[in-house]
Amino acid sequence: MARYKHIDTSPRFLAVDLLKQLLPGTFEHALNQLLDHDFDLSD
Repeated sequence: MARYKHIDTSPRFLAVDLLKQLLPGTFEHALNQLLDHDFDLSD
């Protein structure tokens, strides 16, 4: 008889800090800087 192992398929949540993923000098960092500090998006 086969001995199947139960596989837990419940989702796992990982803490992600998006600001730590923005590396200075990259396009993503420049875009984040423009949208957060330079452009007035209040209209």
